[in-house]
Amino acid sequence: MDKNAPKRLVVKYGGASLADGVRVQMAAEAVAKEVAKGNKVAVVVSAMGKTTDQLLHVAKSVSGGNMEGGELDDVLAMGERVSVRIFSVALKAHGVDNRYFDPSDPDWPIITDKTFSNANPILEECENRVGRYVLPAFERGTVPVIAGFIGKTVDGKITTLGRGGSDTTAFILAKALRADEIILVTDVDGIMTADPKIIQNPQKLSRIDVNTLVGLADSGTKFIHRKALKYKDPGINAKIISYRHGDLSQQGTIIIGGLKMELDADLASSAPAASITVVGLGLSRNPNIIMELLEKVKNCSSLLGSSMDYNSTVLFVPEDPNLERLLNEVHEIILRNQETVAMSVRRNLAFLRISGIGLEETPGLIGKISEPLRINGINIFGIMTNTSSILLFVNWEDRDKALSLIRSSLGLKGR
Repeated sequence: MDKNAPKRLVVKYGGASLADGVRVQMAAEAVAKEVAKGNKVAVVVSAMGKTTDQLLHVAKSVSGGNMEGGELDDVLAMGERVSVRIFSVALKAHGVDNRYFDPSDPDWPIITDKTFSNANPILEECENRVGRYVLPAFERGTVPVIAGFIGKTVDGKITTLGRGGSDTTAFILAKALRADEIILVTDVDGIMTADPKIIQNPQKLSRIDVNTLVGLADSGTKFIHRKALKYKDPGINAKIISYRHGDLSQQGTIIIGGLKMELDADLASSAPAASITVVGLGLSRNPNIIMELLEKVKNCSSLLGSSMDYNSTVLFVPEDPNLERLLNEVHEIILRNQETVAMSVRRNLAFLRISGIGLEETPGLIGKISEPLRINGINIFGIMTNTSSILLFVNWEDRDKALSLIRSSLGLKGR
């Protein structure tokens, strides 16, 4: 695309970037600059500052914590409903033609299910309504200003989208408007290599793939919630920048790619794998031994997965021509160290992977995977979890049956 050609932008302002009148003015000026360049802009706004937290605290205190989900969502939505009106006024003061959208409007675009406080957008309906009601204003140069975080059921009840809700709104809007870029305006200059509250001198990342970012999303870093990342279109980059510069063209961190939303189960390796179990006494207290073991794996093969407790570690590796060499070199490490006692090897394992975003938010998923295998006499020789996948090892001969059972239990289509 020509760098000088007009762009289609969706800009989301987080609560910190709208915390007071000065910051709202800065945000409106930044949008006005983009409009003056000839760019088409749509804006998603969060509640100002800590408004949502304050509303939640007051609502719970006066109700004794007994408010129904729909009642609570109606209250929590007020922060964004106020914010969208204030931002619209600020844009008008800067000469920017705009129109705000509120869930009371008949043409409100974000339609959800009835899961109050953590509602799920009905994507087809959202995209249809954005195309019908928001896109025409956007195309003629009017800036649509959308209240983030809020949804509405088909029968008109107000819902909220849960953590990262305004980001979710922005991602949905961007796809339906065929945006060139999403700009997430926050109180940080971008995504850092570590939390600056914990680590000294972390570095800003210029780019990060969304599949890498999802591993950080709920680990104490507050860049963006993984639920929101599910709605990011892989063809539309998102940029995280700070409000402090008052310039939407500033450099930040670019988030590229997209996530696979659906659960899936497949064979992660087309060849059998082996597990190498090293047992000892206080093995985890000697990181040098662990590093030496991993170095041997690196030199001879590749690591499919690993697990460790106080007295043992298990390494899962491919059954390749270098396996015998690796086993002998691991054994040499055992003989050289007091903390290591012996090793065992299990061969002919199948490496299975269940993947999909939100696995940790699905109660009982491990049971759904393991119980049908138990009932059918299929042993699991290793199981590991991370933010978006579950990895397990079974006998190679059981791989097809295990996959079939897992897919059936999870309601997935077979292959």
